[in-house]
Amino acid sequence: MQPSAVPELAHTHTRPIHWLATATAVAGVVALSSFLQPGAATAAQAAGPATRSAPANATAPDPAAVEFPIECGPVKALVEKKASGDLDGDGKPETVAVVHCNSPMGTPPDGVYVLTRRGDGGEPRVVATLLDPKDGTTVSDFAVRDGAVTATLLGYSSSDVPRCCPDVRSDVKWRWRNGAFMRSAPAGARSV
Repeated sequence: MQPSAVPELAHTHTRPIHWLATATAVAGVVALSSFLQPGAATAAQAAGPATRSAPANATAPDPAAVEFPIECGPVKALVEKKASGDLDGDGKPETVAVVHCNSPMGTPPDGVYVLTRRGDGGEPRVVATLLDPKDGTTVSDFAVRDGAVTATLLGYSSSDVPRCCPDVRSDVKWRWRNGAFMRSAPAGARSV
């Protein structure tokens, strides 16, 4: 065995004091990071070509103020996700809500609903059902962009597939055309 060209250094052998010093340093960094937080984000997204800006006093409908057309029995409907934008080009924002029954077990199917306001700033109401919970699918990805609603739907190929494990995936897009929401698959969408 040949001797090493680099002499043995005392600090290359770990001892309990080294582990204690490392643990103390990590704890200090974690504690300090809880006090130091970044400032609020100030970036704004550019409006898409099909999106009109809403009047400054226009507010998107609040899903909490709406009764959704979903049958939940003894449990309540839960708004899982929501997003707002001008979907019909009238300059007023609509809200799209992903809703399911707040079941303590299983994976309840989702409904996707479009909300708008009655008249000039009146009460919010459901004006369209994009996805009916009776279809038995759930929504994983969801967004409102450039006047369209996009989502990834997870479903089942047969009743033999356990409800925990969807085996069908589809990407969909809804866009307001000729007085109705039209469903399509976005370019490049794939199914599993």
